[in-house]
Amino acid sequence: MSAGYVAGQVRARALARNALGPARVRAIARAGSLAEALASLAATPYGRRLPAGPTLDAAQHAVAESLLWDLRVLAGWLPPRGVIALRALAGWFEIAGIDGLLQRLEGRPAEEPYALGALATAWPALADAPDAGAVRERLAATPWGDPGEADPYDIRLFLRLSWASRVSGLGTHAGAWAAGAAAVLVAGERFGDGRILPEAALVRARRLLGGAAVEAPDVPAMADRLPRGVRWALEGIDDPADLWQAETRCWRRLEQDGGALLRGSAFGLGPVVGAVAVMAADVRRVRAALETAALGGGPVEAYDEVA
Repeated sequence: MSAGYVAGQVRARALARNALGPARVRAIARAGSLAEALASLAATPYGRRLPAGPTLDAAQHAVAESLLWDLRVLAGWLPPRGVIALRALAGWFEIAGIDGLLQRLEGRPAEEPYALGALATAWPALADAPDAGAVRERLAATPWGDPGEADPYDIRLFLRLSWASRVSGLGTHAGAWAAGAAAVLVAGERFGDGRILPEAALVRARRLLGGAAVEAPDVPAMADRLPRGVRWALEGIDDPADLWQAETRCWRRLEQDGGALLRGSAFGLGPVVGAVAVMAADVRRVRAALETAALGGGPVEAYDEVA
């Protein structure tokens, strides 16, 4: 293992120790107001990036931005192959930026794009796109691939399945995480929203999940037809209305596997990927806690179901 990976693993473990964990985040969720929750959060590592007097959306954006900053720091300690892996994992932030760009092109307000720096895949080429057609054309010349159509829905869905494909390419646990999340996404689109997958997205879904699963008539049949290592994502889900449980299961699997990778002694990318998984799960939990607090805190059973 190169010295770069040794240094990267040390830095990744140090950054992961900043995660608050379920108990501390649950206390934030129980705050009586957003202001009270933010006062508690200010005393944590997330507080460094909180703006003064933020709205809920601004606070959630800042919490996610904390993770991206840590990934950018971590990239500086890794050799080129490690940076490529982090760029794939950071794809969510670029997707969020493209979502916002499409919203602005439709005349709707959107959050500010995240500053990706060296972890950007396509954003520098997309930021000034004048319309959705240009977004599609410019994406086609990047590792994201061609969404097939300029319709914003097609672009958004394609990007998420393309991201799953990129993360799956990292191997080991990341492949299971990506395929599981893709299965939940496809099930939600087909059986929850009753949509027919656009062709480019369908191609990505078939590669990840298999044609038989993607063409299944309902959620239980889809679960049965998924590859053996992916069935866990939809197992026991009979009603599309319960797919939120499958999404929560994916996040819990991500955090559990990430913790195992982080604690392991394997050389290479494993502990780094594990650290990113643990930090991402913590960020999701904190964002959910802030939303719960903004609604008045109190009983947090609903938060517990999704956190």
